[in-house]
Amino acid sequence: MHSSPAKDNRPVPSALPEEQWRAKLSPQEYHVLREAGTEPAFTGEYTDTETTGVYRCRACNAELFRSSEKFHSGCGWPSFFSPLAGDSIIEIEDRSLGMVRTEVRCASCGSHLGHAFAGEGYGTPTDLRYCINSVSLTLEPAE
Repeated sequence: MHSSPAKDNRPVPSALPEEQWRAKLSPQEYHVLREAGTEPAFTGEYTDTETTGVYRCRACNAELFRSSEKFHSGCGWPSFFSPLAGDSIIEIEDRSLGMVRTEVRCASCGSHLGHAFAGEGYGTPTDLRYCINSVSLTLEPAE
């Protein structure tokens, strides 16, 4: 994957050559994480999960989100109102599909996670919705 500048002009990392990503990930994981695909709505394993724990990047295992910031938005994908830490994700302007959105990538490996949306009126502390593909995540349950 070629690096694209993030909103703060940091390059987006890619920890492995694409052939190693392809060998490491399933075809669906590769499509979403490395080719910025999207899993079908309401099909992901974490869409309705309420398990307490930490959500990690499926590609590199970096910590991304906590279950305490997850909420039910009804959009068909897991939604969070805040990432784990400000430097755990990279936000990139995405002008695909004839609209302007904010793509969300893992700051550790550059894998595509989903998109962020602001000002939608959800009753969350940030008024942000990080709409993340389940296939981009793994859940580490709290002990």
